[in-house]
Amino acid sequence: MYTLSSRLKLTAIIFMVVGAIGLVYGFIAAPDTIEDVKEMMAADAHDGPEEVAVLENDAHLANPEPTEGHDATVGEAGHDNEHYEHILHQLQNKPWAAVYIAAFFFFMIALGTMAFYALQQASQAGWSPVLFRVMDGITAYLLPGSIIMFILLALSGFHFNHLFTWMDPEVVAHDELIQNKTAYLNVPFLLIRAAIYIAGWNIFRYLIRRNSLRLDEATDDRLHKTNFKLAAGFLVFFLVTESMMSWDWIMSVDPHWFSTLFGWYVFSSLIVSAVTMIALVSIYLKSRGYLEYVNDSHIHDLAKYMFGFSIFWAYLWFSQYMLIWYSNIPEEVTYFITRIEDYNLPFFGMVVLNFVFPVLLLMNSDYKRINLFVIISGIIILCGHYLDIFVMIMPATVGESWFIGIPEISALLLFSGLFVFVVFRGLTKAPLLPKRNPFIEESKHFHY
Repeated sequence: MYTLSSRLKLTAIIFMVVGAIGLVYGFIAAPDTIEDVKEMMAADAHDGPEEVAVLENDAHLANPEPTEGHDATVGEAGHDNEHYEHILHQLQNKPWAAVYIAAFFFFMIALGTMAFYALQQASQAGWSPVLFRVMDGITAYLLPGSIIMFILLALSGFHFNHLFTWMDPEVVAHDELIQNKTAYLNVPFLLIRAAIYIAGWNIFRYLIRRNSLRLDEATDDRLHKTNFKLAAGFLVFFLVTESMMSWDWIMSVDPHWFSTLFGWYVFSSLIVSAVTMIALVSIYLKSRGYLEYVNDSHIHDLAKYMFGFSIFWAYLWFSQYMLIWYSNIPEEVTYFITRIEDYNLPFFGMVVLNFVFPVLLLMNSDYKRINLFVIISGIIILCGHYLDIFVMIMPATVGESWFIGIPEISALLLFSGLFVFVVFRGLTKAPLLPKRNPFIEESKHFHY
């Protein structure tokens, strides 16, 4: 049985406390009024009031010039207010977006691990049963992670933030395109769909884990066959609900934009992050004297999945980018124009982190057996896919007002601490080696 070390537990708690304090500060520091925005812009201006004047004048460049006299003054004041109100909403969204990104990032790791676990069960894989309890432990975060996501969606629906513009009645009233999507994009239906997704994922996790634990004491393989059927059914449910979830929870922050590849694109990010986390947790446990039957061949196969799914992600990223850019349809290409112009560094940086580095570090078969290379590659991949989610959410919610500051770092600390605490506490609930899995002996002696 695995025992959670006091040092790891304390580290996780410290991360959560520091992260929570930082987020409280981030929400408090966010401006409340247009006047607060003006003061913040004045304070940030290096050249004093002159630079503020330049910033204010820039707001008028895209607007038609008002008529002379009193109407001109009123028009300019109106444009100023619209400009500052826009920045106000962006800065108010910033801590919310930071929380949303970090919450989704760690939730998707748990969900991706559940999908990978089901895939191993449904394919009757012989190499991976010694890693099943590691996957069980990571999926322990699925329930709290999905509940947090549901709460964030509900808070958005109750207008605690402006993350989803289609939830704002004033925006919808003046936007014909969003009006045509209201049959699907409405708060009650969004929350109903989210509840269905979350219930299905967590019911499957409960059933397959319960059967796995009972199988340890069973005298036949009936529960193993039951898990095979459950896994096959779950994969069908997952493929449908994961795509819909990616539309609802991510793509709809840009309600004017859509991509038919988006469900697969999010899936690729989700699954490679999950496999990477399985590898990192396995290496950590192995270094602490656990998982005695996990050998270099198991790590090699996990690294092959990390490499393969990184290539798959890059293929989907390029396919989506190339097709939209080449077709040059205004409502589609604006998605990439915004990110290239305002998010140039994170947008292309995450391509380097998610494709170039994994290829360079994991292409050589021998490197896949070296834990240090797998760890370095894993950390790079996880950082890259956090940036991937960051680039999906931030441009539509925070716009050009983005920067990685206290809210973003604090949200990462909070949810990484919670993830580590829940996952490693989950690992203490059962023996790390399944005893009665029909393929356990093959997995113990797996060599490649």
